[in-house]
Amino acid sequence: MVNLLDPSNVITRMFNAGKYEEMYNYCKGLLEKIPNDMVALQNICLSLIYLEKYQEAISYCDKVLEIKKSDTYALKNKIYALESLGDYQQVQKLCDEILSSNPNDSWALNSKGLSLNELDQHKEALEYYEQALAIDPSDVTALMNKAISHSHLGNYEIAIEYYDKAQVIDSSLKEIPPAKSKLFEKLGDSDSAFLAAQGILNKDMEKIKAAAKENKCSLFHQVCENEFEEFDSKKSKMKTN
Repeated sequence: MVNLLDPSNVITRMFNAGKYEEMYNYCKGLLEKIPNDMVALQNICLSLIYLEKYQEAISYCDKVLEIKKSDTYALKNKIYALESLGDYQQVQKLCDEILSSNPNDSWALNSKGLSLNELDQHKEALEYYEQALAIDPSDVTALMNKAISHSHLGNYEIAIEYYDKAQVIDSSLKEIPPAKSKLFEKLGDSDSAFLAAQGILNKDMEKIKAAAKENKCSLFHQVCENEFEEFDSKKSKMKTN
């Protein structure tokens, strides 16, 4: 039977409900009784991050790290707070600390890459995204960040490829279509820019262009026609089922 009064369960309920101020006060109360309560220390850090009180969050992360050096959860919370404060040099040091004990920590690899991006070291950032993708080729964060890095380096075609790979894995990412569209515009390909803005994958673009040419209509008309046909097909299947 679940103990509803267990501090971990109380904190989880508050966090899930978005009651970060209550969570902070509850953890504060626990720490008044037991100053080294790790559950309270870890979660007061988390509550402060969500309350956007980053300096205070860092101070509690440091208390955790005094008790348990190289605590990964505390290091990651501290990294998040430092990112929010724009201290990317310190972020890199903490990422290196995590990676020294676990070279395959994808979160740390992506965070290290992101900190390098923020310091305009885009070529160096690519190395960390490549390491993350070697661990998991479907790492959408690494794919997106790699696309952004290549974009900054002027490698627009490569950037488009990585945005497209991320879009294949997660089509719900709303930032991809406009990002791809802008890159196609920079390449002077207005037709692909239009199709990308509609959320169309690279592999489908040439087929749509060919169909529009064959039907002697605009790309906009062809896209609308394809959407209508797809909707009509789904509707017909629903009726038969």
